[in-house]
Amino acid sequence: MTEVTTSIEKENDFQQDDSVVVEMQHLKKSFGNNHVLRDINLVINKGENLVILGQSGTGKSVLIKCIVGLVQIDDGKLIIFGQDVSELENNELVQMYKRIGFLFQSGALYDSMSVRENLEFPLRRKKRLMKTGELDSIIKDALEDVGLDDAIDLTPSELSGGMRKRLGLARTLILKPEIMLYDEPTTGLDPITSKEISNLILEVQNKYNTSSIIITHDIDCAKLTANRIIVIKDGVCCAEGSYAELEKSEDPWIRSFFE
Repeated sequence: MTEVTTSIEKENDFQQDDSVVVEMQHLKKSFGNNHVLRDINLVINKGENLVILGQSGTGKSVLIKCIVGLVQIDDGKLIIFGQDVSELENNELVQMYKRIGFLFQSGALYDSMSVRENLEFPLRRKKRLMKTGELDSIIKDALEDVGLDDAIDLTPSELSGGMRKRLGLARTLILKPEIMLYDEPTTGLDPITSKEISNLILEVQNKYNTSSIIITHDIDCAKLTANRIIVIKDGVCCAEGSYAELEKSEDPWIRSFFE
């Protein structure tokens, strides 16, 4: 796999696009009396990696599930690709969600299928329209992107935790999403494998110009991947900036994430 830049080099090289791909305005979400997201305001720019930090239970995963339609918001506005989600018809929502990829913590793989079959599954509606050899080429490219060229005939149960993460990412990327949502991409992995996954997130950004939200407790992952970081506390965005800026915050609670 190709060498990637460090987070400091990325911050210097990143050119913010004026195009906003996701915007949240006073977004709220509660589950009964549990007010998880109280007043979320944020934007994600085209081609940007946005890392979201916060303590467990602060609604980080709920936030990205709102974007992909797994959770419906209670109030506020969610604007994706310039369209207010609340104003879209069902068929329009389906088309919009096709442009968004979600890497679950578990990878959401089918253990009864081979690596190849897992990658074919998202393409099942397109297979009959493909020319001979086109499907093979797409699968080969997807596996090369994540460094799993030799695993095509294995099953997920035969893969390590890091390889399963890679396969989950390959299956998501095979549909060429414009927005990537990563939910704790390095959880349960050893430090070396965690760094490999973080590097892979950068490679995806560089190759496909994806706009990404990365939910993580792994501060090393945040340092390596983030163009910008937002910290959530008590259901609101309480701090925003680069890793270097937030690391030197005057607020001891904010600094505690970086110690």
